[in-house]
Amino acid sequence: MSSEAAAGTQGSSAALRAGRRGLLFIVSAPSGTGKTTLVERLVHVLPNLCMSRSYTSRSARDGERDGVDYNFITRARFDEMVREDAFLEFADVFGNCYGTAAADTDALLAEGKDVMLVIDVQGAKQVRTRGIETVGIFVLPPSATVLEQRLRGRSKDSEDQIRKRLDTACREVGEFASYEYVVVNDELEAAVDRLRSIVLAERARVKSMRPTADTIIKTFKRK
Repeated sequence: MSSEAAAGTQGSSAALRAGRRGLLFIVSAPSGTGKTTLVERLVHVLPNLCMSRSYTSRSARDGERDGVDYNFITRARFDEMVREDAFLEFADVFGNCYGTAAADTDALLAEGKDVMLVIDVQGAKQVRTRGIETVGIFVLPPSATVLEQRLRGRSKDSEDQIRKRLDTACREVGEFASYEYVVVNDELEAAVDRLRSIVLAERARVKSMRPTADTIIKTFKRK
């Protein structure tokens, strides 16, 4: 095993998870920046990391599966969950509702798994107001021009939708200072590696490693 691979396994063993509550990461970025792709890549290469699955009131797109890509529910059920205060955060994004179930997230964290919430800036603000400890990561495109090129390259939005997304991006990018880390998605693999470094660094903090460290230190106690 390479040294890099060995480092990646830190935080994946049952011994490390024992007695450890998972870390909650928030990843935000303007639409089209590639935040979802980055996180999807990361969870495939870094053990004990999962991506939160959102609930949405929109219909599934081609290739999307219920319970895998999203939890697809009706707008009536979504509104009911809002009234029940079932969401950690929720938002109306370009006419479609998305939300993160508080119970689902808490269950994963209680298992010692690190969780990544891929949500927009308004959702991130909602989570922070709940007083939940999080690690915020803001993903930026290399420039506004590149972001527009990416949005147009997706070939699935109308001109009006593209303009709305760009206008929203102009407002959202200024929120980067509210996050602990910034990652520029200029090249996919390099950006994934930057994200990976952030997760590994957070896992190595004393507050995260204390259960494991305490267990090791006990072995040094003289009998």
